[in-house]
Amino acid sequence: MKTPKTRRLFTVILTGLSGAGKSVALNALEDSGFFCVDNLPTSLIKSFADLCCKTPSITRIAFGMDVRERKFLADFSGTVLALKKKHKVEIIFLEAAEKVLIRRFKETRRPHPLGFKDLRKAIDRERGLMSDIRKAADRIIDTSPLSPHDLRRVIKKIYTKEEARPLSVTLISFGYKYGIPAEADLLFDVRFLPNPNFIEGLKHLAGTTPKLRKFVLTQQDTRPFLDRLYSLLNYIIPLYAQEGRSYLTIGIGCTGGRHRSPALIEEIKKFFRNKKIAVMVVHRDLG
Repeated sequence: MKTPKTRRLFTVILTGLSGAGKSVALNALEDSGFFCVDNLPTSLIKSFADLCCKTPSITRIAFGMDVRERKFLADFSGTVLALKKKHKVEIIFLEAAEKVLIRRFKETRRPHPLGFKDLRKAIDRERGLMSDIRKAADRIIDTSPLSPHDLRRVIKKIYTKEEARPLSVTLISFGYKYGIPAEADLLFDVRFLPNPNFIEGLKHLAGTTPKLRKFVLTQQDTRPFLDRLYSLLNYIIPLYAQEGRSYLTIGIGCTGGRHRSPALIEEIKKFFRNKKIAVMVVHRDLG
């Protein structure tokens, strides 16, 4: 009986200087379909990779490593060699200019992991400790000129598969009287439209019913609003995708969240479905 062939995982070791953007890059790798682990003890890396081989849904893994895991510095060569015997391994090294790293530490007000009060001394010491790892890196990325969004784009451009995490949209209808949804990226106030709550025969209907939807959609200002909204969405959605966003939440609000906003959400979802964009609808305050 033949022994089943062990799967080879695409394994990324993400490392570099403190403050160079490892957390941002690791999040970008996760959004690109990698199973990511940060600062796993060196002694567990090989066995963790072997364990991932037994999970068919995991094909790409990434380890975030830095000077906080001191054994990683001492065991780096042995760890990489052990991984390369079974897996495809790529090492990314992030770095930045001293003045940039100092500025970032001051902005975040976090201490350097080496514990030096003098940031210049800590950065210089870390460069020395990481020099051999830098020499072994397959990719060296200087993040000095990059914002977090820029770094995210760089990582995703390199590692995102065509099918990995396309943009998905959540549409939320809500009532301003109950508060704005904190999760919304974009908010639109439609209280300028006539309120069915003051019209007998409509006030008790939900915005999802055909009669109420027809009332809202046939108002004089509804179509111009939707046309301008669709124009805006056509412009910004490719920009969100380009930046690496995998989800977008849009809130449409009216007074109570029962009439105008649900009616419009039901109409707006067609826009996304026609573009083959995954869309989920939430009527927060509708009953």
